[in-house]
Amino acid sequence: MKMNCLIIDDEPIARKGLEEYVREVEFLHLIAQCESASKATAYLQESTVDLIFLDIQMPKLSGIEFLKSLTHPPMAIFTTAFSDYALESYALDVIDYLLKPIPFHRFLQATQKALDFHKLKHREPDNKETTADYFFVKCDNKYEKVFYYDVLYLEALQNYTVIHTLNRKLIAYITFSGLIDQLPVEQFLRVHKSYTVAISKVTAIEGNEISVNKTKIPISRNLKDEVMDKILKNNLLKR
Repeated sequence: MKMNCLIIDDEPIARKGLEEYVREVEFLHLIAQCESASKATAYLQESTVDLIFLDIQMPKLSGIEFLKSLTHPPMAIFTTAFSDYALESYALDVIDYLLKPIPFHRFLQATQKALDFHKLKHREPDNKETTADYFFVKCDNKYEKVFYYDVLYLEALQNYTVIHTLNRKLIAYITFSGLIDQLPVEQFLRVHKSYTVAISKVTAIEGNEISVNKTKIPISRNLKDEVMDKILKNNLLKR
């Protein structure tokens, strides 16, 4: 699956560098380059573009203003020499935010996220019902791919959810209840108003606490019976 991409940058050297990177990635197809937002607007009206590499600081119309002006914007990766716009780009649902000079490994990482998201959007229905072994969440200023088997537990944090995995901690821009409602019930279990655990990662239950890896998590009294029943099931060996 190839993605049609468009480079928008007022600096010729920056466009040239991105062009060389694009040609190194087999799933990217460069269809045009534009030195201004106004030219890009006209081009987007006439062509199908899946992904844009968009500079932020451009004359007349900035990359942020340009993206806000689009009714149906394609996926966007910001390319900029300034880190000051990271928070604002986060609110615009961009795929990633690359700081110039851009290392190739970061470029490849960002485009791979775009490809994963593109596949997810254009996934063809299958006669056989299959369940994906991962999900995407918005974290910071990008979309993060999380495999179910990596998740240890989830923790509520106001309007966010902290996803604790084997190797990292992600703060996802989604409410706790909104996230757990979309998780497979056979793999995850709510044990407290603020905690949901991956059932396969539970290592011990003692009193009103459940251990996941080396972390002890409280169990709500009103959920204790359900927790014990679902985790132990037929796996408890008796005398």
